[in-house]
Amino acid sequence: MFSIRKVKDSSMKHALFGIGVSNIVIIFLIFLFIFLNGIKFFKHYPLSEFLFGTRWISLSEFYGLLPLLAGSFWVTLVALLISIPVGISTAVYISEYASPKARSTIETMSAIPSVVLGFIGLYVLSGPIKNLFNLNSGLTALTGGIMLAFMAIPTIVSIADDSLNALDKSYKEASLALGANKIETIFNILLPAAFPGIFAGIMLGFGRIIGETLTVLMITGNSPILALSPLSPVRTLTATIAAEMGEVVQGSTHYYALFAIGIILFLISFITNSVADNFIQKSRKMN
Repeated sequence: MFSIRKVKDSSMKHALFGIGVSNIVIIFLIFLFIFLNGIKFFKHYPLSEFLFGTRWISLSEFYGLLPLLAGSFWVTLVALLISIPVGISTAVYISEYASPKARSTIETMSAIPSVVLGFIGLYVLSGPIKNLFNLNSGLTALTGGIMLAFMAIPTIVSIADDSLNALDKSYKEASLALGANKIETIFNILLPAAFPGIFAGIMLGFGRIIGETLTVLMITGNSPILALSPLSPVRTLTATIAAEMGEVVQGSTHYYALFAIGIILFLISFITNSVADNFIQKSRKMN
């Protein structure tokens, strides 16, 4: 018997399948485009000098990756050191103590444009950091890391809060029944039980940090040097592409070098998301 409902269900099923396949194909084509252009770089420049070179001076055709990796490392390290404890503490507060209205306040942080955070870092934060550490400039990896922490915190809070709320109520009830107080229950029972989900949130926050471009371009000094301290001006992988791609000669060695950086970023993003997805799946199985 002909049924309009069955036709609609079948059409929606095929439409969703087509959208899903299209997304996979598009992502594959993006990676293929980046890879095919990036691999051409190594026909003109040795892989070892790219991976272990200590100078990035495009005008002199020095394309060493280490200064850019060091910049990304310091910015990411500072951001994670701030965002992880703040994010987890906030998730615990929201899950166990706060009213439902408090959740919306945290979620609005993720809606703040990165350019706004860049302006805040440039005109509000850089001055105090310069004066506090007696620096020549307040545009450092520390400045960028602090502002990037504000981008990662909503992601960590959201995933950690969901993980804590997904736990069976018997965890808390059993702990309290055995005489543990609420703080002991949170730190000894709930957080360890929700760890896979919390770690997944941290990894997604890491991905948000490592992929940010505009903010770090504005407030980290944009200096491609091999920094040994977060108090130094730096340039990250993403900022290098943003700063140089607009003026590079298409088809030049410099042009392909930027695609080689894109390959590195794509691999980092792929590994990060794979690890996060693995921990999310573990969290779901545990709950």
